Amino acid sequence: MSRRLGTGGSWIDRSKPLTFRFDGEEYEGFEGDTLASALLANGIIAGFTSPLLDRPRGVMTAGPEEPNAFVEISEPWFDAIVAATMVELVDGLVADPRAGVGRLPDAGEMASVDAAHRHVHVETLVVGGGLAGRRAAAAAAKCGDRVMLVDERHRIDRPPDGVTVLPRTTALGVYDDGYVVAHERSATLERLWHVRATRVVLATGAQERFVAFAGNDRPGVMLASAAATYVERFGVLPGDRVAIFTTNDSGLESADAVRASGADIVHTIGVGEDPSAAIEGVDLLLVSGGWNPNLTLWRSMGGGLRYSRRLATYRPDNVGPPWLEVVGSADGDGLPGSQAHWLEPADDYSEHFVDLQRDQTVADIAQALDAGLVSVEHVKRATYIGTAIDQGRTSGVLAAAIVNQLLGTGPDAQGPSGARPPTVPISYATIAGPDRGDLLDPIRRTRIHPWHEEQGAVFEDVGQWKRPRYFPRDGEDMDPAVARECLAVRNKAGVLDASTLGKIDVVGPDAGAFLDRMYTNRMSTLPVGSIRYGFMLGLDGMVADDGVAMRLGDDHFLLTTTTGNAAMVLDRFEEWLQTEWPALRVYCTSVTEQWADVAIAGPKARDILAAVGADIDLAPEAFPFMTFRDGEVAGIPVRVARVSFTGELSYEILVDGRRGLELWEAVMAAGAPLGITAYGTEAMHVLRAEKGFVIVGQDTDGTVTPDDLGMSWIVRKDESDFIGRRSLRRADSLREDRKQLVGLLPDELLPEGAQLVDEDTGRIPMPMIGPVTSSYLSATLDRPIALAMVERGRSRHGETVYAPLPGGTISAEIVSPVLYDPEGTRHDD
Repeated sequence: MSRRLGTGGSWIDRSKPLTFRFDGEEYEGFEGDTLASALLANGIIAGFTSPLLDRPRGVMTAGPEEPNAFVEISEPWFDAIVAATMVELVDGLVADPRAGVGRLPDAGEMASVDAAHRHVHVETLVVGGGLAGRRAAAAAAKCGDRVMLVDERHRIDRPPDGVTVLPRTTALGVYDDGYVVAHERSATLERLWHVRATRVVLATGAQERFVAFAGNDRPGVMLASAAATYVERFGVLPGDRVAIFTTNDSGLESADAVRASGADIVHTIGVGEDPSAAIEGVDLLLVSGGWNPNLTLWRSMGGGLRYSRRLATYRPDNVGPPWLEVVGSADGDGLPGSQAHWLEPADDYSEHFVDLQRDQTVADIAQALDAGLVSVEHVKRATYIGTAIDQGRTSGVLAAAIVNQLLGTGPDAQGPSGARPPTVPISYATIAGPDRGDLLDPIRRTRIHPWHEEQGAVFEDVGQWKRPRYFPRDGEDMDPAVARECLAVRNKAGVLDASTLGKIDVVGPDAGAFLDRMYTNRMSTLPVGSIRYGFMLGLDGMVADDGVAMRLGDDHFLLTTTTGNAAMVLDRFEEWLQTEWPALRVYCTSVTEQWADVAIAGPKARDILAAVGADIDLAPEAFPFMTFRDGEVAGIPVRVARVSFTGELSYEILVDGRRGLELWEAVMAAGAPLGITAYGTEAMHVLRAEKGFVIVGQDTDGTVTPDDLGMSWIVRKDESDFIGRRSLRRADSLREDRKQLVGLLPDELLPEGAQLVDEDTGRIPMPMIGPVTSSYLSATLDRPIALAMVERGRSRHGETVYAPLPGGTISAEIVSPVLYDPEGTRHDD
């Protein structure tokens, strides 16, 4: 039976009929319809079921707060689950009901929808295209502001002049300093807007709420304002015999709109009468329990609430960020007064629904309170009320009020639980944006990269950087090239482009004290001109990153990090400085790309540095290990550091990045007569593994403490605090059977990641004692070597372990991780 009125419907175009399919049946609608209005026009009052109890449900609202009518769209685009009230009808639409849970599409089933990201700066962003939003936008535009107006519905009536208007666009979240992420949707395009606004105006309106009574979830129960919306905007009369249950005058006004369109209002029910008795005699029960300002975005930015007894709900308390304001009915303006009536008394509350998406009732709330819960937030987590797709739009205030009532406290004792962005579901594909090929992720190259390319380097990706892995000669593949490079470093000299190491300037009177809190060893006692190696731990006491600190002055340090963790470390520094220790006078700046790093290593490193022309005294007693000197090399101002990741005599030359290639070429030219060889990251890995030097993220996995690595010496022994200190004292961190770093001498090359066992029983599963973390062919030792994390590893030197593999079992002897130059004398040779 058609429920489309013969006239009316300000949003539809009756000259443009559309066909669509729902649940396998074909129907007709008009351009401008939503799927929900078109279903109601075709007499589909039910058609949906609840997710847990399998109860019949129907359309209840006309907007994003819809808790019942969820569908999957399969044509002409794919959406796993969306409210039918927010689906703009298009020709050929195919939809099927979904009971609150979406479905992953099969391969090839998902229609392609373009995704795009846009960035825009405006003086004023208005969220909400109602009367208050349009007025705010028009006023801002009149003042000369660049103004953007967004609204989640597919139409904005009478848009103001001089304003960028975006219908079908939902503000997903509001963040610090006026940054707003908004989602624009259509049949062919999903666009994510990144808006940075000087001022954000929330004209997000208000949402009518229902009341908890027996059977309030049944098909034909609808919010009163929704019925009026279907009549006025879509020319649809949802029912003929109508009852109205209201706590306020707006419910009566909605009933008048329905009556004017031909409906028979057979019952008008007020507070004190049970509306459930009226359900049987009508085909539409309108409910209006009052109005709730839509304050999801306001609250996400820390905006507070205050209870209004006149409205029987919560309004913003106007205590929020200075750039954020709330206007119109979202601020409570123009909303009708309402009686504070939340539920109909009954002996059995099992059908008094509070959250229709979670099938949760007053009885479920009572059960949570009987279990000893008091907080609305705890009740939310016990019942899952407010955690479904609508994020509590219809249930949040109602649930809080019922908790307060059942506890016997005042209606303002507790407010509704909070919601988190995004305010509506959004696909991962839209968040990710378009595949831009090489532009999807930045490719970073050092200033010396052109030389590497000319020499035929084979590159690997390290973080976002392109780093030379090895430099093949005369048709070499990787193994002989790496062996040649390693032997050159051990016997003569090699040079490595280390420019990708993260570099952070830390400056300020409290810099030393700050670094003492970030590192396990003390940096504040480091003399100016000296270098100290350090570990940073997570709060869990596990190794997060390593690097060296150079003290350039009393209040100035230059730190290095691993290549892949540079951004993480800087972010970590800023997080602690800004949120935990804002009183510390410290400033951190990334200078990774400002410095090129040319690292010379090997017995002839000192001779090469002298040959290229250094005005620094290179004698060991004048320039000891773990110190640095400023001067000139090849006539270029540089900073030279005596550090070594190979165990050999090494000099790392830091130079203005713009002169990095010039310095590199000067070093190569001066070093050629002395046998200098460029080497890549693979040789670097072999050389450091021979010395037992770890790579954070390869030999560690987030479960490794400094002691597990045999480096308890790096943790200061006094009682001063640093991040992760308390966790190092946990019983689990002190277990004697923890996995510990060891070296392995295997019969043949082990694959990294191979699991070791004490005994190869040939039967799966076998008790595993730890993984191989690094494995290489060592040209220096003329054999395969490996590093591993093995249970009680330091006490097991000399024992044999096994690595069962698909092609056979490899045995290995456990030894010290320092496989080369255990005395550690070569870095001074």
